[in-house]
Amino acid sequence: MLDLTVAERLALKARAHQLKPTVMIGNAGLTESVLKEIAQTLKLHELIKIRVMAEREQREAILTEICTQLNASAVQHIGKILVVYLANPDIHKIEIKQMPRHRGKKPLTKKQLGNRG
Repeated sequence: MLDLTVAERLALKARAHQLKPTVMIGNAGLTESVLKEIAQTLKLHELIKIRVMAEREQREAILTEICTQLNASAVQHIGKILVVYLANPDIHKIEIKQMPRHRGKKPLTKKQLGNRG
């Protein structure tokens, strides 16, 4: 399972906001065919949303299972939506930018970023 820094996770959350769920996991849970579909979709898009129709504990277990089996990173888990990222060096669609810094070399806060507009 890949680990992301806070800045990388924030950048990926921002990119995932506009995405629609591409894979849906129903009552049968995480089957081999669903896992293969997730792997193929991650290979094409690098960042995907997954809708899971299960209880919270099961959703957390499914997210952990997906990330460990596919060596992906969990970006976000809100409600029934999971956001997963797996970098593909062949297409490399998503470039994760570092947070802007000011004179003190510290990352800008959300309030400071909002005032830049």
